[in-house]
Amino acid sequence: MTAPTPPTAPPDPFAPLNDAQREAAGHGLDGDPRALLVIAGAGSGKTLTLAARVARLVLAGGDPQRILMLTFSRRAAAEMERRVGRVLHQALGYGATSRPPAFPWAGTFHAIGARLLRMHAGRIGLPDTFTILDRPDSEDLMALARQELGLAATRNRFPLKGTCLSIYSRVVNSRAPLGEVLQQTFPWCQAWEAELKQLFQRYVQAKQAQHVLDYDDLLLYWSHMMSDPDLARDIGAGFDQVLVDEYQDTNRLQAGILLALKPDGRGLTVVGDDAQAIYAFRAADVRNILDFPQQFPIPARVVALERNYRSTQPILDASNAVIALAPERFAKRLWTDQTASSRPALVTVADESAQAQWVCDRVLEQREQGLTLKSQAVLFRASHHSAPLELELTRRHIPFVKFGGLKFLEAAHVKDLLSVLRWAENPRSRLAGFRVAQLVSGIGPASARRLLDAMDQATEPTSALQAFAPPAAAREAWSAFRDVWTALRREPAWPRDLETAAGWYGRQMDRLFEDATVRLADIAQLTRLGAGYTTRERFLTELTLDPPEATSDEAGVPHRDEDYLILSTIHSAKGQEWKAVYLLNAVDGCIPSDMATGHAAEIEEERRLLYVAMTRAKQQLSLVVPQRFHITQQSAHGDRHVYAALTRFIPPEVAQQFDWVGAQAADSGHEAAASATASGPAVDVASRIRSMWE
Repeated sequence: MTAPTPPTAPPDPFAPLNDAQREAAGHGLDGDPRALLVIAGAGSGKTLTLAARVARLVLAGGDPQRILMLTFSRRAAAEMERRVGRVLHQALGYGATSRPPAFPWAGTFHAIGARLLRMHAGRIGLPDTFTILDRPDSEDLMALARQELGLAATRNRFPLKGTCLSIYSRVVNSRAPLGEVLQQTFPWCQAWEAELKQLFQRYVQAKQAQHVLDYDDLLLYWSHMMSDPDLARDIGAGFDQVLVDEYQDTNRLQAGILLALKPDGRGLTVVGDDAQAIYAFRAADVRNILDFPQQFPIPARVVALERNYRSTQPILDASNAVIALAPERFAKRLWTDQTASSRPALVTVADESAQAQWVCDRVLEQREQGLTLKSQAVLFRASHHSAPLELELTRRHIPFVKFGGLKFLEAAHVKDLLSVLRWAENPRSRLAGFRVAQLVSGIGPASARRLLDAMDQATEPTSALQAFAPPAAAREAWSAFRDVWTALRREPAWPRDLETAAGWYGRQMDRLFEDATVRLADIAQLTRLGAGYTTRERFLTELTLDPPEATSDEAGVPHRDEDYLILSTIHSAKGQEWKAVYLLNAVDGCIPSDMATGHAAEIEEERRLLYVAMTRAKQQLSLVVPQRFHITQQSAHGDRHVYAALTRFIPPEVAQQFDWVGAQAADSGHEAAASATASGPAVDVASRIRSMWE
């Protein structure tokens, strides 16, 4: 008799983890109460480790409903959920059609903040019907406050609305006094400190009167909410585990929220890399991660992920050498078992034109050797650095895509339709109302203000809108709009609301736009997006916090090529990887930028930018060093050319990790240039000029 075959155990989903990853994933399961800091080096499997930790917590009995996962994009949160689900599938032997547990509290800081504020609105005096302003709308509201105070008519140049909002945002997120922010970041605005303080008071009053919040308010209100001991205790008790990705990118406001959620550190895990902290211009503070271990009664446990799964060892050796010169950092040395015979290259060229030609030649050469254009990327410190290269690529018919561009919500027609929904959701939103009222044929700015003034003064704004008497030329159009708005306000039904609003707005588009047919495609896309949300409020909140990237009328001609080169700023390239990476302008004045050398902290962030750029490369890395480059200046001296020096972040001892390439490679370009001068000029211009007067 044949013995029965024992059931096959499901494969161990944690088998691929290395020792450090396994240590991080299992922290606390042995009763260790400490907070956990995972220093995840570039390409070290950070997301895999974080997903494995969440899965281990669930397998140990953790409730997915009580796990808070904070990321910096909705896509990152969705990817985290997907990976956790896959690990749980493997561990529990779920069938292919079984659904893993949902994690309702996975999202961005701003999205989670919005949910918590709506849940606890009554306890902090906030109307639960508040709507959220996107960046352009916030600028417009700031502009209205600026005009009301007469600051737009000052004899001396007062900061524009965008600058004012940037100053306000910096103060909020850095938790620094206005005077300090002006001195350190906006020195040209220091003379306006008193007026800016008055402006920000009026801006805040306008937001509160209209029941609207901007992006910064989502964190600011959350932070103030956590300052109440009872509220902080209630909210913190709702989460057994709090996990934060990319902790080096948090600002002081976000760090304060986390410490209030878990003041003793129990159940708190943060993952990040101090060497990749490059967002100080968004008020991110590298001190958050550097000081994290000492923030708790019992210092946090620190686990470093040093094994790299992306790059070859020569690339890592050069990257390690660059970041090792940082005066303050968590000690780690990236390593890999991927060997390579070639080292990174320092490529000397004559100027930016030669740089563009060299990159094009090299890109095409690599393509012929089997490296697709999509697997190659050209990185640069500032967007305008790629201008000569873009011209050369176009001349040679090499297709490319440049990271960046206008956001979906910045298009006029998308903003119009969303404003219709926002105004129906929140009748106190004067900004949305002013925009929408003028979409009605025959309604101008004066009539729109008269309507909004009446709504502001009314106890019930809906009644004021219905009683409004429009100009004679607008009566028929106004009647049609009033019926639509009233239905949206009084009988909300999602996603039918969106279809109703889109139907009304679609009838206005031929009058408003010459290219209405093209723009209608975006309205259709918006309608499709809306079907994926459960309520109007959720749709407006999520779309504002994490919008699509581009619109059909602004995205450019669709690419018909099967392949294209990637161009990207270093900031946009973070989190990406390519087989071959070319870094433009690896010279002082570009890296570090001559605009970011005011103090030591700025210079150290520039060092980290170079490190991030280098660690995007998997197989080949080239840093291009033009000996001469062009600088555009807004001054009486006009534009100028300067002679460049290799970036200070690659001193001689670090340069030993590279191979020099180019005609001037003998001694970093300097010896060759000197020898050319010694042998005499090709044309003795000085002698010719002297001879003119003989």
